[in-house]
Amino acid sequence: MYAIAIDGPAGAGKSTISREAAKRIGFLYVDTGALYRAVGYDMLKSRIDPADEKAVCTRLPQIEVAFGYEDGEQQIYLNKENITANIRTPQVSAAASAVSAIGQVRQFLFGQQQNIARENNIIMDGRDIGTVVLPDAQVKIYLTAAVEERARRRFAELQEKGIGSGFDEVLADVKKRDENDTKRKVAPLRQAPDAILVDTTALDFEQSVQAVLAVIKEKIGQEII
Repeated sequence: MYAIAIDGPAGAGKSTISREAAKRIGFLYVDTGALYRAVGYDMLKSRIDPADEKAVCTRLPQIEVAFGYEDGEQQIYLNKENITANIRTPQVSAAASAVSAIGQVRQFLFGQQQNIARENNIIMDGRDIGTVVLPDAQVKIYLTAAVEERARRRFAELQEKGIGSGFDEVLADVKKRDENDTKRKVAPLRQAPDAILVDTTALDFEQSVQAVLAVIKEKIGQEII
């Protein structure tokens, strides 16, 4: 089985770029960030402060987070309810960032991520895939872009979904997530020493996908592209 790990900061386009790259080479796409969003969403729904480690850990045994696929698209289930459409708001993003800093939450989700990688050719994206979850992945990519560009993309995505956040709010949220992700004590966001940096600041979507595919082709070989 081939494993491709794509890490990077919030708003870098990891999900959309990874999903399209996986589709083109016939791999399964796994968005691990959605798992943390599901946990964060549950905490908000349960009126628990996502930054309250004790309260979050007390709640964990009462929730079940699972992957599913419909027409090749990843779906996220929380206690068997499909919550895929509910986890992309700025509030859930902030909650996901908070719970992801809790070691017990990461351990809670760790096994699911590794199990799916053992059974499939995958492209998996997140914050610590190449450094912690899949350290032996054949391909590691660190996908990034300038913070203002990442905020612009996230703002456009929210506008398209009818979520009325202002640009300044989105920019502040992206900066806060960067700070939380890079400074947390457990599995902080960083570029793995053997990861290839792909900066998409000046690239459009198709150019970004091609840049990722070029790295995969170089590392794994012509036969899968």
